[in-house]
Amino acid sequence: MKSNKFKLVRAILVAPLITLYLAGPFAHAQSAAAPQSNMPKDHMKDGMMHSDAMKKSMKMGMDSMQNMPMSGDTDKDFAMMMKMHHEQGVEMAQMELANGKSPAMKAIAKNIISAQKKEIAEFEKWLSKHK
Repeated sequence: MKSNKFKLVRAILVAPLITLYLAGPFAHAQSAAAPQSNMPKDHMKDGMMHSDAMKKSMKMGMDSMQNMPMSGDTDKDFAMMMKMHHEQGVEMAQMELANGKSPAMKAIAKNIISAQKKEIAEFEKWLSKHK
């Protein structure tokens, strides 16, 4: 029974990340079909480099979660996976702050960093008491 609950929790946590990962090429294909902008080529090249770095970061985070050994304790596994998930969110938000152009997206990234760091600390505190 615990195994089924864990599979459900894992599916709920990992499904959105997999969706984003798989949607990446489709989103890129749609943007490639859009009319060319007046942006300088170097700016577009830099943007792709940063987007590729974000995608690689996301893939590494997903791989880490998928390769994490399960303890069999649903609470502990949830805390460990969510901690990794939030660390990944912080990393992606930091990339947005460093390379993004939109003030709205930068504001969201700042909020994500703040909220996720608080939750990471909560997970770490709980995990330190439940070894």
